[in-house]
Amino acid sequence: MDSSITVAQAIGTAANQLHPHVDAARLEAELLLSHLLGKSRSWLITWSDTRLDDQQLQHFSDLVNKRIQGVPIAQLTGEREFWSLPLRVTADTLIPRPETELLVETCLDLYPAENSITVADLGTGSGAIALAIATERPAWCILATDKSHQALDVAIHNAETLQIDNIQLLQGDWFDALPANIRVEVLLSNPPYIPMNDPHLQQGDLRFEPRTALASGDDGLDAIRLIISKASDYLEPGGYLLLEHGYNQGSAVRRLMHQSALGEINILTDLAGHERVTIGRSTAGK
Repeated sequence: MDSSITVAQAIGTAANQLHPHVDAARLEAELLLSHLLGKSRSWLITWSDTRLDDQQLQHFSDLVNKRIQGVPIAQLTGEREFWSLPLRVTADTLIPRPETELLVETCLDLYPAENSITVADLGTGSGAIALAIATERPAWCILATDKSHQALDVAIHNAETLQIDNIQLLQGDWFDALPANIRVEVLLSNPPYIPMNDPHLQQGDLRFEPRTALASGDDGLDAIRLIISKASDYLEPGGYLLLEHGYNQGSAVRRLMHQSALGEINILTDLAGHERVTIGRSTAGK
């Protein structure tokens, strides 16, 4: 690239470079340049004849090269949209994915919006799930936990930026972060559920995301086992446990819930038709 090229030319060149490596090359080129310039994608179109200086071109080339190497675009731009919320993401957090919105939708349908209930999101990462629920249900109290200080800092930043105040962000390992003797109406989590030796961990975006947020034991179920085994100790009578899991783990999760005396167990599929969320209900005191 030389210093005489325009926004339109830079996007075209970058799109050609990205094309063998990503599915939406032009879109990603626009997102990277939009991020670099601090402008909207519509600005790029309107001002497509604007010329870029040498420093801008070099920075843009660096971003494109990192994307070609496989660095997730969300980490390059530092942002990913989830539930229409712009969220900061870093290498310390899982990148929020569209299929996880099913967990949010399911939770929102459980109780009326005006009810005063408490929801706990275990392993919140960037805060995506907890913040989406908190935005939709201002009368609800949302507790969000994470073992990672770095991840929790990202969630705190997102909550402050979005000015969401019905959420408490707590540092600690799963249930350990929750206040003593608390009972909640809903426990939910998108825990790590990929087997430790799964080859997919060496592919695509997963290579750049925190392994502790992705993998859990030889069969991927260690975190899920722990959460299910302790859920009844933290759920109100009749309260709900919601878990996201792998497309092929539904039967195993249902079995674990049955063994822990959870009732009314149902499995929900995502938009691709994959089993994605399993829900169970506490039978204690019912």
